[in-house]
Amino acid sequence: MPALPAAPYPEEVRARLAADAAELIARYPQARSALLPLLHLVQAEEGFVSPTGIRFCAEQLDLTTAEVTAVATFYTMYRRRPAGKYHVGVCTNTLCAVLGGDQIFAELQEHLGVRNNETTEDGEVSIEHIECNAACDYAPVVMVNWEFFDNQTPDSARQLVDDLRAGREVRPTRGARLCGFKETSRILAGFPDERPGANDESGAGGAPSLAGLRLARGEALPGTPGTKVVAPRPESPRPDAPRPEANGQAGNGQAANGQTGTTQAANGQEGSEA
Repeated sequence: MPALPAAPYPEEVRARLAADAAELIARYPQARSALLPLLHLVQAEEGFVSPTGIRFCAEQLDLTTAEVTAVATFYTMYRRRPAGKYHVGVCTNTLCAVLGGDQIFAELQEHLGVRNNETTEDGEVSIEHIECNAACDYAPVVMVNWEFFDNQTPDSARQLVDDLRAGREVRPTRGARLCGFKETSRILAGFPDERPGANDESGAGGAPSLAGLRLARGEALPGTPGTKVVAPRPESPRPDAPRPEANGQAGNGQAANGQTGTTQAANGQEGSEA
């Protein structure tokens, strides 16, 4: 038998979310373009995108629930089951994996007693393997509510989740201090972060991120004062600058005119016959 239609939100909740949804929809020329932030909005309400949340989004945007479901299941940041207060994502893509990401993920599952996409019984921590956290220069990387914890080890990752469950303060390696998964989802929906000073805590690129740029400029890397690792990249010639071979004077130009032994050989003649 087909599932019954999802139940609506209680009227008080629906009215509050409808006001937020109207604010988001008004930012877009076409209403359906607001679907992604609306999915974050309902995720902020329940900690995941529920059938009720999908129904709400569809009603606000005059879409079918099938259209909303297709989007909600495509993007991995939308949870289909309740997340913990702290959602821990472990990168298991190539670079993080070979540097220890697979081991970190395996040991965290055993340590927490949960599997991929599950939440601890106390509701504090959920865990997910992620294909890429876009921070290969800090591998292996763990994220908590999409904030970075760089250069992790199995020991440091276990300590991290223990501190989260114990309510101890945990600071990301980069970026703003942590808030709960629901609060993070509301910020991702497009509403301001109301925490004093949080917006100023988002950091710029660190030394690993900028190493390639410094090398390209011929600068010294940290720990190698006064030593340029590579020469500065030469400037590319102007497109209209003349090339030596254009005058037919250099060896390459002669080859272009069929004058060298190698070119004659290509035409079926031996170089000694030149």
